[in-house]
Amino acid sequence: MTIGSTPSTALRVAGLTVRYREVVALEDVGLEVALGEACGLVGMNGSGKSTLFRTVVGLQRPAAGSVEVLGRGVDRARAEGLLGYVPQQDDLDRDFPVDVRDVVLMGRYHRMGPTRHARVADEHAAEVALDRVGLADLAGRRIGRLSGGQRQRVLLARALAQDAQVLLLDEPFTGLDVTSQAAVEAVLRAFVADGGSVLVSTHDLTSLPQLCSRSVLLHRRVLAAGPTPEVLTPANLARTFGLDVPAGAAGTGGAP
Repeated sequence: MTIGSTPSTALRVAGLTVRYREVVALEDVGLEVALGEACGLVGMNGSGKSTLFRTVVGLQRPAAGSVEVLGRGVDRARAEGLLGYVPQQDDLDRDFPVDVRDVVLMGRYHRMGPTRHARVADEHAAEVALDRVGLADLAGRRIGRLSGGQRQRVLLARALAQDAQVLLLDEPFTGLDVTSQAAVEAVLRAFVADGGSVLVSTHDLTSLPQLCSRSVLLHRRVLAAGPTPEVLTPANLARTFGLDVPAGAAGTGGAP
């Protein structure tokens, strides 16, 4: 993967407001992820994390605000394969007769042309991606025979195979055992080291500082953003998860 000569900001969200009829899911949300940076997104269930991801990848239209990926609009970024998305709930039909390799090759569709015929380069990219997530030995297995954690890793491989430069992962560690989680984290760290950018939501606050240099706390609005150690304070986390702030708790640093 080679990052081209693009703006220093990989992902920029500005003034984003999303409504579901009368319900405001996100209100005036702004955040940035730099090139070569992993940023964590933390919030309780229903805080708007999945809505934010769906809006960034163009699956949900905002009422207001804008999203730019490497200086491009969402539609153009997706058409160019720059944006990879791993949803919280996998979108794989367990009954459809397709194997793991075919699912990963779907990440190459934007490069195959209208015939969707895989070339040698596409096959190689799929093999490399599966090897990176530790599933090379399962390439020929039917997708319906995989565990939930394995399917999640297949989705990550699909995003890697498309040569995306920005990865969005919505709770990617759900259903993974400790070994698998460590493997996925290693893949993401390598992706960032190569110049890629990651926005990942997670409830695992223990491993977050090792994975993400910056974090954003979200509860419909951005409550705090900045370097992860400065953001993950008791006071900030209490606000984020709707808890009583401990008496004398210090640290609301990083609040926008």
